[in-house]
This record gives sequence, structure tokens and C-alpha cells, in this order.
Amino acid sequence: MNIEALSIPGLQLLHLFHSADDRGDFVKTFHAADFKKMNLGFEIKECFYSTSHKNVIRGMHFQLPPSAHDKLVFCSQGAILDVVLDLRKSSPTYLQFVSVELPATKPQALFIPAGCAHGFKSLADHTITNYFVSSEYDASADAGIHYQSFGFDWDCADPIVSSRDQSFPAINVFQSPF
Repeated sequence: MNIEALSIPGLQLLHLFHSADDRGDFVKTFHAADFKKMNLGFEIKECFYSTSHKNVIRGMHFQLPPSAHDKLVFCSQGAILDVVLDLRKSSPTYLQFVSVELPATKPQALFIPAGCAHGFKSLADHTITNYFVSSEYDASADAGIHYQSFGFDWDCADPIVSSRDQSFPAINVFQSPF
């Protein structure tokens, strides 16, 4: 596993171990010793996945303190355009965002630090996005930023977005607790 630091502090693109033969593919998505070597103190508390149709936008999600969590995200089928928005007031990249395409055919994962909002656009039907997080879900801490409010061009004329995600506040009215 190799690691690539991205422009938001703590945001890392992980190039995952991948092996392929006549049977298919094998990808190692998490290895505690590798994370420790890379100084990523990450203890997984919960894992889940979502399935999405093409042009679904999910986001921009995060958990409020004290339930905020680091997140490891990867795509095991299809492809996503993953977007991370820094909400940490003390960060030099506060309110800046990074986007990375994560296709299942190129085994990579994003390590997203607590205090960042996360979302993605599905680039294919039947896309499966996997999440490993460092805290258990807390409904009272569930929060988000409206996906169209921070200047990112989703390049999607008619996205499929949940009513929950549509109801999130715009970035200009959000008071960051991070």
C-alpha cells in the first residue's frame, strides 16, 4: 500500500494492494500495520456500503463532535467522483475542496480526516461505495452541507439527490464546530 498526501491536511489517497490472475482480482482495503507505518491512527468502529445509480449525488456528510470520525472510502464496483470539503476552522485549507475519481478498476481509497465533509457522484449504474469509519453512527450528530453551496461543479444536469441531502444548510450559513 502506498500513500499520497493531497492538498487538504490529513486527506490521503491510498493506492491499495492489488493482485489479479485468471480467477479475477484481490484488493486489500485495510491493513492495521500499514496504517500504523503511515502514521494513520485509525481504529475502525463501523463499516457500511451504498449502492448508487449513475448521476446519484450523496453528500456532503459528516458527524458533529464528539461523534466526528475519520473515514476510509473506496469503490468496489463502478466508479465515483469523490469530493471532500475541509470544515476545520484552524486548517490552512478551511472551506477548500478536493475531488478524486475512484473507479473500482483502479484500487484506491481516500482517508478522510474528521472535520471534513464528504460526498460523491456515482459515475456508473450499480456503483458500490464502501465506508470504514472510526466512530459509530450517532443520529444526533448526523449533519451535512448542501452539495451545491460551496462552489464545486458536479457536472451533472439532472442529479438524483435525496430530500435529506437537499435539506442541508448552505456553507455560508453553516457554523463549523470543527
